[in-house]
Amino acid sequence: MKITTQSSPETIELGKNFAKIIAATDTVILEGNLGGGKTTFVKGVLKGLGIRGIARSPSFTLIRHYKSKKLNIHHIDLYRLDEKNIVDIGIDDYLYEPHSIAFIEWGEKIQDTLPRYIKLEFFFIGENSRRIIFSLKGYNAGKIEAISEMVFNYSMSKSE
Repeated sequence: MKITTQSSPETIELGKNFAKIIAATDTVILEGNLGGGKTTFVKGVLKGLGIRGIARSPSFTLIRHYKSKKLNIHHIDLYRLDEKNIVDIGIDDYLYEPHSIAFIEWGEKIQDTLPRYIKLEFFFIGENSRRIIFSLKGYNAGKIEAISEMVFNYSMSKSE
């Protein structure tokens, strides 16, 4: 499943749509080059969940926490961490906390250890354009169908 966004506002809009189908205990891996749109997408998700304020990249803080009425959101950046440091930050506490969702930039470093995740891969295809590929591991047909439908509906709304 793939989508192309033509601007940061479109990537934010996609994130807002994605917010409608994620749920507590979901883990979302965000993979792509620096400046690829990962944090911009999370900004959209946070808006979609009704979280006010400015979402910032966790690149230097490693983890940023946000709270909605029902969910804790953990935005984690593993770029600067090796395997030992990933364990040391207590990543399991964030991944398996009830009523929370973890967004993990550079999560490919730990994806083999996860029983399930939603993965978004961000690719530059132009100065402001991104191709975003969605894949899932360990989810049931209902979640796969929900994401497929979201991708289809978003693509159709941009082609009108």
